Amino acid sequence: MKQADDVDFATVYNKSLDLLSRREHSTFELIQKLRKRYGSIETLDEVIPKLQDLKLLDDHRFAEAYIKARSRKGFGPLRIEAELKQRRVKESIIASELNNIEDWHLLARAAFKKKFSNFQKDTQFILKAKIFLQNRGFSYEQIEFCMQET
Repeated sequence: MKQADDVDFATVYNKSLDLLSRREHSTFELIQKLRKRYGSIETLDEVIPKLQDLKLLDDHRFAEAYIKARSRKGFGPLRIEAELKQRRVKESIIASELNNIEDWHLLARAAFKKKFSNFQKDTQFILKAKIFLQNRGFSYEQIEFCMQET
């Protein structure tokens, strides 16, 4: 290998470590950020597998952290799944990690109560609440659970 190739590898590798030290990234996100910064480079073909071998870049871990963070903020499984698909996380990983969340119904109710602390049982208000929960990514079943509980 040439000396310049080593520098390129080291530069890209160090930038990757810098990005990963701030937060978890999906493989796709990291590649996009590196391509944006350095252009299309062959060094990525070496850097990405090395990061994966060292368990520094892991889509399972990214999906787990992402799902926990978004569910704590009141988002439902449908929206989180769509966001992970945009980040090109495999569907099998998404499904297995979404199943790790114990009860989406309780999370839907918590998001509902946070937004609508003074809930009124009129049609307009119920419709507004349902649209809010749907936009947050909760399923019909989870939304109806919230409506029955109030």
